[in-house]
Amino acid sequence: MSTRYQYRPAASERYSSPLLKAVGLHLLVAILLFASFSSAPEFEPARPIVQATLVQLDSMSPSTTPTDQKIAGEAQQSRSPRADEEALEKQREQQQAAEAARAAQAEQARQAEAEAQRKAAEAERQAEAEAEQKAAAAAAERRQAEEARKAAEAQVARERAAAEAERKKAEEEARRKEQEEARRKAAEEAERKAAQEAERRREQERVAREQREREAAKASALNELLGEETEYQQAQADRIGDQVAASFDDVIRRYVSQQWRRPPTARNGMVVEVRLSMLPTGQITDAVVIRSSGDPGFDQSAVQAVKNVGRIPEMQQLSSENPAEFNRLYRQRNLRFRPEDLSF
Repeated sequence: MSTRYQYRPAASERYSSPLLKAVGLHLLVAILLFASFSSAPEFEPARPIVQATLVQLDSMSPSTTPTDQKIAGEAQQSRSPRADEEALEKQREQQQAAEAARAAQAEQARQAEAEAQRKAAEAERQAEAEAEQKAAAAAAERRQAEEARKAAEAQVARERAAAEAERKKAEEEARRKEQEEARRKAAEEAERKAAQEAERRREQERVAREQREREAAKASALNELLGEETEYQQAQADRIGDQVAASFDDVIRRYVSQQWRRPPTARNGMVVEVRLSMLPTGQITDAVVIRSSGDPGFDQSAVQAVKNVGRIPEMQQLSSENPAEFNRLYRQRNLRFRPEDLSF
């Protein structure tokens, strides 16, 4: 918004014009006084009233050419005291009249100067009044411009406030919708998780039921295996002697037991059969599951325990003393693992 520029004269400009006018009036009065003094009548000195006629004695005829010297002498001689007083009085009156005229002229000059000063003062007051009026008008215009500017700023502020309120309202509405959407999604997620949890529990119950059924079946099969194992151990003992077989089996059991770590999924009643391969030096070269327990974790723990043994030095004695027996019994050996006591 633009504000019209109002020229306001400076203080020196306001007072210079009336001052020039006053100086001009004073100069005019001085010229008039000088002219009046120059044109004032100059009074001639008093001349003798008595006139004398020069007569030529030899011709006895009147002379028409009087001389100043003779006239002055005759006047001097013929003047009476009364005439002198009248002449002096008249001269004083003339001088008084001249002084009165000069006083009148001086009074006129004074009055003219006073009038000029009054007019100059009046002009100065008028100029000051006009300057004050212009300053007041300019101030009023500035106030109006300032009020208009403030009104425009207030309008802009109101519009901004309205726009900000509208923006906040829109943001609040969007936030409310987001919260509702989040609550809806949370409820759906909770329902989904609840359904998944229920499904998981059902699955766990099913797995536990199947596990119990497998364990029952394994327990039944274990009874049979135990019977077969007893017969198997008995047959081996008959061939190499009860003491030798039990001794080397105890050595293998001891080494494997030290390396085995019970997995979290191991349960009593599980049985896994592992076949190990061994060199005459007692070095274990391989271990594989030939009959699983049904639990991969338990099966892998048994295989890893056999591999971690690495080498059984005592087997080298058997292979040296009786290579045939070593090759027949321990070149490849089947081991059965049970979690409860790691017996096989």
